[in-house]
Amino acid sequence: MTGQDEPRDLAALVVPQDGRLERAEDPWETYQMLDPAGILVGPVAAFLRDLQASGRPETTLRAYAIALLRWYRFLWAAGVPWDQATRAEARDFSCWIQIAVKPGLCGPGDTARAGAAVARAGVPNPVTGKAPSGSGYAPATVTHSESVLRGFYDFHLEAGTGPIVNPFPLARGRRGRAHAHHNPMEPYRGERSGRYRPRLARRAPHHIPEEKFNQLFAALGSHRDRALVAFWVSTGARASELLGVTCRDADPGQQLIAVIRKGTRHLQQLPASPDAFVWLRLYQAQLHGLVPAGPDNPLWWTLRRPFRQLTYHAAYRMFTRANDTLGANWSLHDLRHLAAYRMSRDPGMPLADVQWVLGHAQLATTQLYLAAPGDEVIASVLAHHARMAAGMGRSPGAEPPPGLQYRPESLEVLFGRPRDDHP
Repeated sequence: MTGQDEPRDLAALVVPQDGRLERAEDPWETYQMLDPAGILVGPVAAFLRDLQASGRPETTLRAYAIALLRWYRFLWAAGVPWDQATRAEARDFSCWIQIAVKPGLCGPGDTARAGAAVARAGVPNPVTGKAPSGSGYAPATVTHSESVLRGFYDFHLEAGTGPIVNPFPLARGRRGRAHAHHNPMEPYRGERSGRYRPRLARRAPHHIPEEKFNQLFAALGSHRDRALVAFWVSTGARASELLGVTCRDADPGQQLIAVIRKGTRHLQQLPASPDAFVWLRLYQAQLHGLVPAGPDNPLWWTLRRPFRQLTYHAAYRMFTRANDTLGANWSLHDLRHLAAYRMSRDPGMPLADVQWVLGHAQLATTQLYLAAPGDEVIASVLAHHARMAAGMGRSPGAEPPPGLQYRPESLEVLFGRPRDDHP
């Protein structure tokens, strides 16, 4: 075990991909984490069972289990039992996860491939302007892991089954009275963030420009893919929400489709565009008699035999193929951003309605979509200058009126006196 005064050599630490995560058939234990010997990891199973009892969806359980598996692999490599981990291990893990190369990008000793992945990480895509995924873990993954592990040890601390001190502490607070300088007109913030939790850069949502969306839509290869994209971009539903609908959830007569919301798990009807239902009808006619079409059967299927329900990874690969034809790296979530941007920029649609459609708990989240990209802002400001010039009775490039011209002596101060020997 490494003490606080004995730094661990993270450069020499090799974290093998020991253990695994399995999806169980037992509805009371959806996911199981197994150690290198294939034995169920009891502390993780108890934590996941507690999350399931609190109403967390299956996707959340899987994300938490992946974060815990990453932590356990680090501890197995360091030779530290989970209940003997200290803040030294938490600190080293937080350093390691921000620098390490993700598994699968390169094999042992394949440093050339790892270096090439690092070199490509900061090069924006020429079509989208988005930087591709780097070789390391994303900052959002790092912050999520810190939250999961702090909650994991808090759970076992309350149950009396873990260490008496949480290895992942909260950030050091300021001295003095709490909220001493708080503005009473602003809401109170939540609890302090974790000490080993990096700050995330607040970025505006990235949506697909209209002309590039048209090119992307034309690159889709089937009626099913066109129907999916048309629903995503007109309803603003998340990719997983739309893929989980059944045949009874689509109501072409009312132009509505019902999805189960990711956060609340409530069924909500969303209005969709007429084009989306036209592509849906063409897709259903193509698979008529080949797949079950009962009210409780899935709406989206694979197009090849044996027919199976379309999963998120299959839809992601479909979208990736369309991207490859354009040399782009748009994501499925960019379609949700585009839908939100379209609705938020419509002066006839209140922002509260956009919040309801997107399923945001806070209106502040919806307001992020009000910010336009830089090229649109520049075009808008140039149009503003043109309108101002037209309102003054002159064209944008015309000579200013005599009363608005610069004095010659001011121009001499600004640009200097012209030289007589200048050619």
